[in-house]
Amino acid sequence: MEAKQRTYYCIDMKSFFASVECAERGLNPFETNLVVADESRGRGALCLAVTPKMKSLGVKNRCRIFEIPKDIEYIVAKPRMKKYIDYAADIYEIYLKYIRPEEIHVYSIDEDFIDATDYLRLYKLDAKQFAKKLINEIADTLHIPATAGIGTNLYLAKIALDITAKKVPDHIGYLDEELYREQLWDHRPITDFWQVAKGTANRLARYGIFDMRGIANAPEDLIYKLFGINAEILIDHAWGRESCTMEDIKNYKSQTKSLSNSQILFEDYSFEKAKVVMMEMALNGCQRMMREHVITNHVGCGVGYSKDLAEPTGGAVRMTETTAVYSIVGKYIERIFEETTHKDVPIRRLWIWFDVCGEGCEGYDLFTNFEAVEKEKKVERAVLNIKDRFGKNAMLRALDLQDGATAIIRNKLIGGHNGE
Repeated sequence: MEAKQRTYYCIDMKSFFASVECAERGLNPFETNLVVADESRGRGALCLAVTPKMKSLGVKNRCRIFEIPKDIEYIVAKPRMKKYIDYAADIYEIYLKYIRPEEIHVYSIDEDFIDATDYLRLYKLDAKQFAKKLINEIADTLHIPATAGIGTNLYLAKIALDITAKKVPDHIGYLDEELYREQLWDHRPITDFWQVAKGTANRLARYGIFDMRGIANAPEDLIYKLFGINAEILIDHAWGRESCTMEDIKNYKSQTKSLSNSQILFEDYSFEKAKVVMMEMALNGCQRMMREHVITNHVGCGVGYSKDLAEPTGGAVRMTETTAVYSIVGKYIERIFEETTHKDVPIRRLWIWFDVCGEGCEGYDLFTNFEAVEKEKKVERAVLNIKDRFGKNAMLRALDLQDGATAIIRNKLIGGHNGE
């Protein structure tokens, strides 16, 4: 029996952060020059979003403040991540009025996938009419503009949003496999397509492949030679095929066995100041492992330098212990940092990661003071309980008060930005 053809939506809020700031001010984002940026970080601060009106003037999203032409007058709104999360939750509530949560996948704070297949007959609407109904209710209720892609699979819905919707007056794109090949096989640049990064495009370009038609017509052996197991996805996408369904997404259980974290520093940091932050990150990582009941015996960290003055550095090490205790894990992170980091180049980015396993594989060497380990674990659990009840800054260490420490500030942020 042939499977029922499905109808998927990919709905995106236009310039979401900027649109929220306009909605809060009673302004129209299509008529208002507004950027979302933290001016306290200087003229080099990143604009997290700009209104459609700003884009029409040639201002690019994710630009720096100093890159905005001086002859443009505009409002600067400080990022308010909690506010944006609240709006995203309100949008989700609108979806739930019409659609079960099992048919909704939150892809990002401003973008959602919906399996609308079983609702079109229920509401006696065609695919575009139902999409418009959802978009119009979001606009009427929250004053946030949205666009949509409609596809016969999840991939086509995403491409209909990213490429096709921009070319039609109602900003609702539609694609099935046949239309995809007719309209987009020769579309360039190939990086406009979901999950085709610059590195992928550059490798394809060496063999004269610049669009999806080129991938579809290329020898499969070549694509597999270039991309290994990922070639299957690339070839399917070149033909407009996608086997993953909403049910697959809901049933997926991550196989990831690692935890990671990264920071872009507020300014250029010296070696010593950056070391303070790296140790804060190690401490936070240990607390996160304890909260999630996992431990590690393989850790790594890395450093990115200001203005690409040097190539990134870093490394990893296999520990002789398997634990989440900071007094042990921190020594390994400190050693990697000290042995691999340039001491005379300003630092702007830090990252850290831990391979993890369940608490049942905990182990130590013969020289471990087990009494001290158990005492430290008991103290850390008490600290976590206090922070859970009274906030992340309810209990601080001397480390958090050193010159360059960022934990107190970052504990007030959401996603690295102002958490108001």
